[in-house]
Amino acid sequence: MIAVVALVISSLLAPGASAPTGVHTPSASSATQPAPAPTPAPAPAAPATIASGSVADPAGAIAALAMVPSNDGYSAPDYDRDLFGQRWADVDRNGCDTRNDVLARDLVTPTFKPGTRDCKVLSGTLTDPYSGASIAFVNGPDTSPHVQIDHVVALAWAWRQGAHEWTPEQREAFANDPRNLRASGEVTNQAKSDSGPSKWLPPAPELQCRFVMEWVSVVVDYKLTINDFDRYSAHQVLQTCPTP
Repeated sequence: MIAVVALVISSLLAPGASAPTGVHTPSASSATQPAPAPTPAPAPAAPATIASGSVADPAGAIAALAMVPSNDGYSAPDYDRDLFGQRWADVDRNGCDTRNDVLARDLVTPTFKPGTRDCKVLSGTLTDPYSGASIAFVNGPDTSPHVQIDHVVALAWAWRQGAHEWTPEQREAFANDPRNLRASGEVTNQAKSDSGPSKWLPPAPELQCRFVMEWVSVVVDYKLTINDFDRYSAHQVLQTCPTP
């Protein structure tokens, strides 16, 4: 398998090679390129949780990315959000649901509803991790949607790249893992949807490196596979990251 991955990386990243068609990269050739031949590979079972990230710097992310098995994702059955368990379940058993845990973590100066043991977030300010914009959060039916919780590695993407083989418990843990969750603005979260790096990157270029490093870390730690387009685009971004 390593030989197959090395061959794919070599063909994609050799000097003068063009990006695969449809890849999100400003330097990609405008000429239509043939789609890479699919290289199906079964995904190993994921761990129930991830204790720490395996990606510490851009060089480590590049090395880890090269070892991720290739899979076009076409063989996965149809995606269903309900297969990832209860939305915003209290998986850490701290008495607060996951959405409020993430809001409390990511908002500046959050305020909480009295009597909820600092669980129910009422207000705060978010710096969107994808656009850099400052967004005021106020809890309410008309205002709460302005700040949403994004899965860095989208559930539907993970489903296509191996999560369909996990147990229901593993999928629920993944859907509520704080390492894969970021409070984000409504506009950027909706634009990102279930895309990988080949179809979407943060609109603020200076925030793309952090996003891709986090994305690769989750893919690696959950033993997911990757398609050639997302591998290429992630690699291109990581090459531009500043050296620590």
